[in-house]
Formats: sequence, C-alpha cells, structure tokens
Amino acid sequence: METSITMENIREFRTDYEKNPISGIAARAVSKTKIDDICYDAEHAKKMNHKFSVEVPTMPATNQKSSGRCWIFAALNLLREKIGKDLNLEDFELSQSYISFYDHLEKANTFLEHVIETAGSPLDDPYVRMIMNEPIGDGGWWEYFVGLCQKYGVVPKEAMPETHQSSNTQTMNMLLNMQLRKDAAILRKKLSAGETAEQVRAQKKEMLDQVYNVLAVCLGNPPEKFDFEYVDKEKVYHAQRNLTPQEFYNRYLGRDLTKIVSIMNAPHPSVPYYKVYFTAGEESIFGAYQSKRLNLPLEEFKSAVIRQLQAGEPVWFVCDSDYYGNTEEGIWDTGLYDYETPFGLDLQMDKGDLLAFRQCSLNHAMLLTGVNLVDGNPDKWKVQNSWGAEKGNKGYFILSDAWFDRYVFTASIDQAYLTEEQNEQFRQEPIVLPPWNMLA
Repeated sequence: METSITMENIREFRTDYEKNPISGIAARAVSKTKIDDICYDAEHAKKMNHKFSVEVPTMPATNQKSSGRCWIFAALNLLREKIGKDLNLEDFELSQSYISFYDHLEKANTFLEHVIETAGSPLDDPYVRMIMNEPIGDGGWWEYFVGLCQKYGVVPKEAMPETHQSSNTQTMNMLLNMQLRKDAAILRKKLSAGETAEQVRAQKKEMLDQVYNVLAVCLGNPPEKFDFEYVDKEKVYHAQRNLTPQEFYNRYLGRDLTKIVSIMNAPHPSVPYYKVYFTAGEESIFGAYQSKRLNLPLEEFKSAVIRQLQAGEPVWFVCDSDYYGNTEEGIWDTGLYDYETPFGLDLQMDKGDLLAFRQCSLNHAMLLTGVNLVDGNPDKWKVQNSWGAEKGNKGYFILSDAWFDRYVFTASIDQAYLTEEQNEQFRQEPIVLPPWNMLA
C-alpha cells in the first residue's frame, strides 16, 4: 500500500465488506442495539456465581458516587473491618471526605513545590507539561493513603460526613486547578525575576490558604476533636469524648500501615521482575512516603494475594475497570463480550504491551475479599466495589481469573504474607521511572 489511501484502496475495502456475510448481520444488529448487548455471552455470565472457597466476611459496600476517590474508599474499607470486629459493629464507615480534604491540600502543596523546582525549565519541558496538565485530582495510591493516615489520622464518617461536593468533585477540582495554574504562573515569573525559592514560599503559604478555604467550603472544615459514639450489635451505646483524629487512629487501629507494601505484575522487558520501581513525582505529601512497587511474575503475585485472603484479610488492589465488565450484574470477565466476531477484529495483546502502548491504565482501586480455588488454582475472585449497593450483588462484584490475569496490575500486601525472598527484594533501592511511564 502507498503512504496515502487511494480510491482503489477504498473500492477494495468496500468489496471486502460487502463479501463478508458477518459484517452485514452485524450492521443490521448494531443499527438498533447497543454493541455490548449483541456481543454479550450469557454462557460466561452463568459461571460467575457468588460462591467462593475462600471468603473474608466484610461490611456492606459503600458508594464513591461521582468522584475519583475509589482508592480512599477501598483503603478505609480495609481499615474499618478491624474496628467493626473489635467493637462488634454491624456497619461502620470512616470519613472519606476527611482523607480527601488533606489529600487535595497536600497535592496542592506538592504541585507548587514542583513548580518551584522546575522554574528554570521551559514550559514545553515534558515534566513541566505533565504537572501543569492536572495540578491536583481525586486519584491516588496506597502509599498516599498511608502518608495521610500517619500525618492526619482518621475520623468516623459522622465526624466529617459527605457533602454534595465530596460526592461530585468535578467542579471543585476544576476551580482548584484553575487557581493553581494561575499560582504557578505567578511563582515562575517571580523566580525568573530573581526572587529565591525561600522568598516565593511566603506567597505559596497564601496560595495554600486559598486552597484550604475552597476545600473547607466544599467538604467541610476538618474536625480537630470529636466525640465517637456508636451502638454495637447487642444494642449497647458507647461513647468516647473529645478525641483527636490521631488519637482515634492510635486507639482503634494502631496498625503500622508501612508494613503493607505494593507489588505489581507488569510483564515487560523494560521493567524486569524482582526489581523495585518508583515513578518520579508520584507523591501526595511532598517528600514523604514513596509509592514503591516490587514487580513479580503473575503466579507469585497471585500467590501473595491468596495467602492474605486465606489469612482472613482483604487486599487493596488496582486494575483497569474499563474493559469486559457488566456493571449492573457486577461481572468482569474477558469472555463476557465477544467483540471480535461481529467486527472481524483480533484484540489480543500481551499484558505488558497493554500498558506500554496505553491500551490500559491503572484507573480503579477496590478490595479483593474472596477467591474460589479449584485444585488449588483460582477461577474467580470476589471484590468489594465502591459503586453502591445497587450494582452487582449488593455492591460486590466478581472477576474471572482470566480477567484478573489481564487487567489487575498492583496489590498492597502485608509483608507477613510475602516470602522471605520477596521481602529481601523489597529492600532494594528503587529504580526511578519517568513520570509519564505507564508500566509502574
């Protein structure tokens, strides 16, 4: 074929289309029906029942609504299980708004510090362009959560409940990003005019004061102290008065979250297995806890996850939730939709290539709460999602094992469930990857 499409090419394409009987059937079907509906494979769906040989009892599913706070919901849902068990509670939630408030504030500070650091670089520098693209957003990683808990503690949901804006964050984030980009322009101009980093940080404080104000208006002013009141399963009332968020965390959780570390499965030659990776600029709290990940082969990755589930602990994980899923039924399965036959496509790619060529992204965090083992091998996984109880089976979803293999990329595992060799590998100095990297 030549470099440009010729009319002869068009005639050949038309002839091939008209000769293909499947194309005509597909065209008639999709003219009045959604593509997903004609590609749906009910036989695969029937296999995805909610029966699991290993299942961790967990509280009812929660709802992040129109926000990107899945990672906060999943992480807090992991923590609340200890409180629920210790205090004999039927249901309980920790405040997602509280963590999100300080996450946004810390991200704003980190963005402004990156602006100061890169003031000598041109605006078309790839790193500068990347940080200006989205100064702050809702998303995050397990290590962000750990750093925020260590610094600010946690509070029950009643101490800082949801607002309309916490559940619908798009406009709030837009306003903050507009202001932060303006602030970036101010800081860069001051630095280029000869002011020092120390001098401009005085104005940075004023900028962060504005950010705090927007967050407090939208999400509420975080409590410094609060009363913790609850009624247990025996209908007995309890109260602890005048707690700080740090006191609440230490009293009711008291867990060293740094012992829960991140593993990943990225089968690509540019990121060899058994090495630890850190993506530059990937931090919520500036200069704090790094998002390090140990890359493991798939079977070792899955074995670590299964060991933690068998010990009765859920697993925080990240996947790409955009493909081969049915939200209403609560199923993700690579065989759930046959997109290839009606359109004559071959959509198969290696998992590493899915990431390297940006076919996939790490866009949704949830909790694994169960697995079904057949002769010691998994065939499906139970997931607690944060899309509300109306989706799936009261908010719980199923992953086929084939979908897990293809679209699950990272998991956070207590070091007690890693092998000695894996723990030793995790002590390596991390290899720093550029911020636009998609593999870690």
